Amino acid sequence: MSHTLVLLRHGQSVWNLENLFTGWYDAPLTELGEHEARTGGELLLEKGVLPDTVHTSLQTRAIRTAELALAACDRSWIPVRRHWRLNERHYGDLTGRDKAETAEKYGDDQVHIWRRSYDTPPPAIEADNRFNPNDDPRYAHVPPELRPASECLKDVVERMLPYWFDAIVPDLADGHTVLVAAHGNSLRALVKHLDHISDDEIPGLNIPTGQPLVYELDDDFHPVEDKPVSERYLADPDEVAAAAAAVEAQAKG
Repeated sequence: MSHTLVLLRHGQSVWNLENLFTGWYDAPLTELGEHEARTGGELLLEKGVLPDTVHTSLQTRAIRTAELALAACDRSWIPVRRHWRLNERHYGDLTGRDKAETAEKYGDDQVHIWRRSYDTPPPAIEADNRFNPNDDPRYAHVPPELRPASECLKDVVERMLPYWFDAIVPDLADGHTVLVAAHGNSLRALVKHLDHISDDEIPGLNIPTGQPLVYELDDDFHPVEDKPVSERYLADPDEVAAAAAAVEAQAKG
């Protein structure tokens, strides 16, 4: 028996467009981002990959992406679960800062390390950062010792995996086709786990926005087929490659 998992990165957000570090800040989708979400849902309908359950982060851009995608494939009625462990990576005190200005201040090399290295987090967020999301009421239930002040991708892997095992895997085991609508880094963390991507190779993985990424998993919840991530998308390979290249260009500033 195989189990179907669909990963969907949220569409373009306002802060993506404005070239600002976003992380846990709750930036909404742009008009293009909403279009990307609908297109992703239409592709699910076209390919007959229809979710039975959806999991999202607590961030509006992922929630809205799931809503639009599910409406487009006539699955708005399916059960939804949300959790902070699926949130985007916390960018610490870079939150709200212009990426180009940050590179001018700290240097391209340092900013690239903060953005793309596996185990080097940015500086912790300061209390006077006006975009500090940590006191948002949606995180009031998160114990202070678990609430990050900054994260690298390694940190995201460690806080995401308990949710994978405790919440998503049981839905897959029940025979549900599961949609996870989340973020570039929380989905990269999950893909790293599923495909056993090394710490050295994971910085080179770029997950495009609004493109459904589908895994068929065996009863041990490992991929049935051993193939590159790029071959798991539903869309045309050239379209996916162009979208991934755009993400890579953004990562390079």
